[in-house]
Amino acid sequence: MQLSVLVFVLLGVMALAYHLGRRRSLATVGGRVGARSLHSLPSYYGFYTALWAGLPALLIAGLWVFFEGSIINSMVVQGLPSELRELPPAQLGLLMNDVNNLASGNIVSGEVDATMQRAADHLNELRSIGSTALAIAVLSIALGTASLAWRAIGPKMRARNRVEVIVSSLLVVSSLIAILTTVGIVLSVLFESFRFFQKVPVTDFLFGLEWSPQVALRADQVGASGAFGAIPLFAGTLLISFIALLVAVPVGLMSAIYLADYAGPKLRSNAKPVLEVLAGVPTVVYGFFAALTLAPAIRGVGESVGLSVSSESALAAGLVMGIMIIPFVSSLSDDVINAVPQSLRDAAYALGATRSETIRQVVLPAALPGIMGGILLAASRAIGETMIVVMAAGLSANLTANPLDSVTTVTVQIVTLLVGDQEFDSAKTLAAFALGLLLFVVTLGLNIVALHIVRKYREQYE
Repeated sequence: MQLSVLVFVLLGVMALAYHLGRRRSLATVGGRVGARSLHSLPSYYGFYTALWAGLPALLIAGLWVFFEGSIINSMVVQGLPSELRELPPAQLGLLMNDVNNLASGNIVSGEVDATMQRAADHLNELRSIGSTALAIAVLSIALGTASLAWRAIGPKMRARNRVEVIVSSLLVVSSLIAILTTVGIVLSVLFESFRFFQKVPVTDFLFGLEWSPQVALRADQVGASGAFGAIPLFAGTLLISFIALLVAVPVGLMSAIYLADYAGPKLRSNAKPVLEVLAGVPTVVYGFFAALTLAPAIRGVGESVGLSVSSESALAAGLVMGIMIIPFVSSLSDDVINAVPQSLRDAAYALGATRSETIRQVVLPAALPGIMGGILLAASRAIGETMIVVMAAGLSANLTANPLDSVTTVTVQIVTLLVGDQEFDSAKTLAAFALGLLLFVVTLGLNIVALHIVRKYREQYE
């Protein structure tokens, strides 16, 4: 039985358990007439039975899905001839990869011999046995635990308290998963970055002015000098992000002010959804627009006035990226401005302030924390953008402040470094993790600065 079918069957068992648990709770007090004698509402008894029917079975299914691959692969390896089992781990891993591809009907890297075919057939057989055993085990556990929960139902049973404890435990587990996932990501990046800094000095990485991660694949290879200075990458990232914010912040903030305090209800109801459509446009579409329309236009205008403009420039990428992140600034700022109490505006008008003075001296100071949050979100979106930079700004790591030159960003280089046939433990590949760690630190610093600004200028209004 496929896992998706098993999940649907399990959901059906939970629905049946809910119905039976609810009916039993009413049956123990003589029907609906005696429902007041129950400690909890009948629905809680149903939820209690359904949770016991589903959660243990789902836990077993999740554990099996997590460990299935390694268990079956180890059993297939044990069935291989002794000369194949004694292969080096890397070669054995490639062989098992071909066996899995052959068993799934995909293309293998070499010729298929009888041994590989037998291993693939054995793998499919084990998968079939495992799927059947999983279905039997999961359904047996679901029915067994549901039966135990159903038998425990009685008028004095505190079903509501038990359901709330189970739900609270699920919420705590979900929170721990999110926290542990974040910790795991940070630790993995730290570990790989430490391996990189064992190969490349930290000072060369942080203060180097040249980025050329062309590490030699073999000892006699020429033209492969490795230079891992990260300053050109961060200079390009900051240049493009700065141009994008120059476009997005004024346009987004002014449009938010207009929609919140000047536009009528009809115009606002039509203009705001249209503005937010920009947030739903795929970034590759913006990249096509930048590469095929805006970049040639900028180059043509620059050459007409005697400027040397690269075919892929930071200006083109920054302008299009600024258009892309306008909704992040506009929508959040509009919501924050509308959240400012109307009584503050009325008090300013009563003191003789004009509408523009009220906005400048009352509304914007009150909404400043939220506006800063929107700008920070837009800045983070600009720093993490990849597709527009690849298509409009290029891959050249140039240390320049000229927006008409070709530059690249940290995220683009991370993608570039992880694509190719380089060994995973080489300095070229590990540099991607070092760049990710440095980008994480820079983003964290921006968040701390923004939080300081928000706390400094936050004003409490009753």
